[in-house]
Amino acid sequence: MIRRFDERDLDEVMSIWLTANIEAHSFIEADYWRGNFDYVKEAILTAEVFVSEIEGQINGFIGIIDNYIAGIFVKSSERTKGIGSDLLNTVKNEKETLSLKVYTKNENAVSFYRNAGFKIEAKDMDEETSEMEYMMTWKEAF
Repeated sequence: MIRRFDERDLDEVMSIWLTANIEAHSFIEADYWRGNFDYVKEAILTAEVFVSEIEGQINGFIGIIDNYIAGIFVKSSERTKGIGSDLLNTVKNEKETLSLKVYTKNENAVSFYRNAGFKIEAKDMDEETSEMEYMMTWKEAF
């Protein structure tokens, strides 16, 4: 079930956020993610967030700021089960356009977004990590 985030979800969502980032971004020091934990925890409270929940357990979430996807995060044991797609489709049903940034080295995520209809618009360096990333966009087909 996909539902809107509730503040009581915060600890579980943050645990997924930290673990998923460390797993997906082996090319970035884990301390970078740990160092941003408190900032992201505050940001989640002001973002539009949807969670995927099965039998009372959150297994993934998506965070949106306006039309920008701040991220989709799914527990490693639940990946490739369609949860990321379900979360993304929930947001696509509410927005006409979406954009996001994804590290070029995160090939699984790049492939996921391309398969979901996103197009690469630009390639830039993330100043904080010195890693290259794509800016990708999706527009609803009319």
